[in-house]
Amino acid sequence: MDNDPKPLFVAIGASGSDGLKDISDLLEQWPENIKVVVMVVLHQASDQPSFLREILEKRSRIPIVIATEGQNLEVGICYIGEPAAILTLGEGCCVHLVPGSGNRLRNRTIDELFVSVAEHAGRRAIGIVLSGALDDGSRGLAAIHHAGGLTMVLDPAWKRQGMQKNAINFDGPISLIGTVTEITAVVAQAALYSIKPSTSP
Repeated sequence: MDNDPKPLFVAIGASGSDGLKDISDLLEQWPENIKVVVMVVLHQASDQPSFLREILEKRSRIPIVIATEGQNLEVGICYIGEPAAILTLGEGCCVHLVPGSGNRLRNRTIDELFVSVAEHAGRRAIGIVLSGALDDGSRGLAAIHHAGGLTMVLDPAWKRQGMQKNAINFDGPISLIGTVTEITAVVAQAALYSIKPSTSP
């Protein structure tokens, strides 16, 4: 067992028409009192208003906080970024906000967050992609996998409208393709044992 007190970092990304509901569904089932830091991004154009906080606060089982530059991250809290700034993990478990490009195709918010978590958290990184636009998330999932972390995606078969098949690299390093319930169970197991849990049935 890993006796290192540093927390696990769970990066959650979604985009597309179902993205906000997917995040809400996940946080509504989120295990309580688990020792993880949660960071969430919804990929959308930076010139669009964000209702992420307002909607998540109604359903989430953990507090929702809009991340600010240099903020120290705490376990048991969900940090979100605004569309105009890409939320990333910086040195010393602090928030770093990268200015957005304003271009939906170039502003790959999920990848930016996931790669930063892979770099700073290593095997304590968990990446979850719930829905995607184009290939946003694929590079970030690969980075977390190569750092020794866990990578999970929501099973497209469980989505009402389906996920764009090119949003996730299904030939790549995915630890689990499952339901919201299965994903949250793996996160809880990882937090409980502070080790990389098995995702096999």
